[in-house]
Amino acid sequence: MAQSISGKKETPRGGIVEKKEIIKKILAIEAEQERRAKSPLSAYNAGEVRHEKQLAFHRCAKRNRWVFGGNRSGKTECGAVEAIWLALGVHPYRQNRKDVFGWVVSLSQQVQRDVAQRKILHYLDPSRIVDISMLSGRRDSPKSGVIDQIAVRNAFGGVSVIGFKSCDQGREKFQGSSLDFVWFDEEPPKDIYEECQMRVIDRRGDIFGTMTPLKGITFLYDEIYLNRSQNPEIWYEFMEWRDNPYLSKEEIELMERTLDAQTRDSRQYGKFSAAEGLVYPEFDEQIHVVEPFPIPFEWQDLISIDPGLNNPLSAHWYAVDYDSNVYVVAEHYAAGRDIDWHAARIKEICRAIGWHADGKGRAEALIDSAASQRTLASPKSVAELFFERGIAVNTQVNKDLFSGIARVKSYLKRGNGTPDLYIFSSCVNLIRELKGYFWGKGDNPVKRDDHALDELRYYLMRRPCRTLSVEKTWVQKDKERRYRRLQRERK
Repeated sequence: MAQSISGKKETPRGGIVEKKEIIKKILAIEAEQERRAKSPLSAYNAGEVRHEKQLAFHRCAKRNRWVFGGNRSGKTECGAVEAIWLALGVHPYRQNRKDVFGWVVSLSQQVQRDVAQRKILHYLDPSRIVDISMLSGRRDSPKSGVIDQIAVRNAFGGVSVIGFKSCDQGREKFQGSSLDFVWFDEEPPKDIYEECQMRVIDRRGDIFGTMTPLKGITFLYDEIYLNRSQNPEIWYEFMEWRDNPYLSKEEIELMERTLDAQTRDSRQYGKFSAAEGLVYPEFDEQIHVVEPFPIPFEWQDLISIDPGLNNPLSAHWYAVDYDSNVYVVAEHYAAGRDIDWHAARIKEICRAIGWHADGKGRAEALIDSAASQRTLASPKSVAELFFERGIAVNTQVNKDLFSGIARVKSYLKRGNGTPDLYIFSSCVNLIRELKGYFWGKGDNPVKRDDHALDELRYYLMRRPCRTLSVEKTWVQKDKERRYRRLQRERK
């Protein structure tokens, strides 16, 4: 530094400029922080009270995510915020990209303007908007018009585009583009959904949807809820009024009083419904499905099989705890294979989970009584073929359909409302069949995808009906445990 006549050191002009630049940057940062604090996007799920199911949606790493929600459950906010986060490159739970291109798909242009577009404009900071192109209306008043595209400044320095589409334009208007994401606001037609799937392939983009299932059992019921294709990238969540912490209890109670039970299923709980109704409405994945855990040897009971060659052969492994709760702990489900292959696979699963065998090393199983019949195609029955391959099958099963359904219902929900049946999450086909089993005409279930349900009935019909809730003493539980162990030792 230079020294003045008075002997004091002087600060070079460069140092003064540098300090001014630092102060200027600090003030800019503080201004940005203040702006963000006032932004609806920054306030989204940021307070003391949070919408946990919205956060679960954003945190999920799957590439095909859906929220089935009732009206005013908070589902639309999920889609709008997700689209904005991705476009701006500021998603807190995913790897961000620059120059993102995505679509917001509504049922019609009017619905776009009134719902999805309004939510996007609410959460999107106007200072991040580079340009807006309109299909109708004025650029300086986009809320009252129909937007074609919004270009926004991406956090990585580029420009991202949020495009708006409506299903009433037809499938042809959805061709050609490569996309990073598609947000379906409500359920699209199947051909448009499939076209949008093609649009995200080359960029490994995301599809997400938020919808109230008012159309009943549609293709999305099979595609997403049942996940018949067993796509590992599919995820969904149900969202209802009481999941939304920003709705008052008084308002919820008022809405509940004004709707009938069937309407509430879709408009409150976001559930799919059909005129015929589910056979097992008692089944609830959040209650009956549990993560796998090591099963004590004393709990192991029987395998139950519904045979099939061209149709799927379904087999499940059943265990019973000291309180007589039933656990479905393993699954074999396959079609188009012969008895040799199925028997080998069943024994392989037995070895993998340490399943017990009889005194001759055979696995014990129930099987449909039809398996004891011989045909012209083979001199031996299916039951005999299994027995020769180390699966000791018992064909003495109760096949009465309606008694079996009643028995399953009693295990799903006892008289006191508690379940006695739990299913490991790895048993995906049994879970899928329980969710998709409907009553048809003539008060009979629709004969479709019920192979696992058949052998579930065979097994539970051997057990007592669980209609009463009587708490057993520890002495009774210990006696039952010792008796089961003694029975196994005798074998």
